[in-house]
Amino acid sequence: MQAVIIPVTSLEDPALAEFRLNERALSNRAERRDDAGAGRFLAEGDLVVERALDAGCRPVAVLADAGRLPDLVQRLIDGDRVAGGPINVFAGDETVRRMITGLGVPHRIVALFLRPPRPHAIDLLARSRRIVILDGVDNPANVGSIIRNAAALSFDAVITDHSSADPLARRSLRVAMGTAFSLPHARTSDLAELLSAETLESMGVNDLDLIALTPDPDAPAIDELRLNHDRRAVLIGSERNGLSPEVFAAATHRVRIPMAAGVDSLNAASATAIACYLLGR
Repeated sequence: MQAVIIPVTSLEDPALAEFRLNERALSNRAERRDDAGAGRFLAEGDLVVERALDAGCRPVAVLADAGRLPDLVQRLIDGDRVAGGPINVFAGDETVRRMITGLGVPHRIVALFLRPPRPHAIDLLARSRRIVILDGVDNPANVGSIIRNAAALSFDAVITDHSSADPLARRSLRVAMGTAFSLPHARTSDLAELLSAETLESMGVNDLDLIALTPDPDAPAIDELRLNHDRRAVLIGSERNGLSPEVFAAATHRVRIPMAAGVDSLNAASATAIACYLLGR
């Protein structure tokens, strides 16, 4: 793979059209559900781009600071990645890069990548010991924070339902600082079915505690929880509706994080951080 440096000065340059695409245009619903890898994602900033490269993701185009090309561009020029076809590196000034990111402070580098393959949810559930499971968490910033929390607190995997935000969405990746590339994640179209006793039994998984977080004041406090097994999964629901009734029913334990008077709950990311810290030990 070789890189081709292409200066760009106009905001209307058609070569930048792909960088302007929104999430749905980069990868449609079917592509986001495809475990084999389909569609594209946008990585923003040196750290996220570098972690995508380190994870083996294949870049297809790059937009970088024309005044001082980042070291990552030199990696592409030197061809230290094995991939097919040339990589276009568009070099633009601050105005061009700000237009692309839509942020006040433009990144020195953003890159389009092909979406990589990911594990099947059933396989990831079967082999992992510490899992965060998301049900209807549709805010990309929350999903990014949850992935970063899970990785930092030694969890093995994240599994999302089909309505949760995409871990490879640009905002998720930015908030997670690229940890989605090192923490295995999977997506399922039927989370309740995946967690059902019948499915777990068919997989030979009989040593997994499913721990649902709930604001119910009658639920036991999380720090008083006594688990049956070493393997465990934390179930996190949406901030509006919590866990769906079907997923909540699949839980083997239901716990709350004690709150001060007048406060019923934390946001999904903060609650996950506390749960991962207490349950990951």
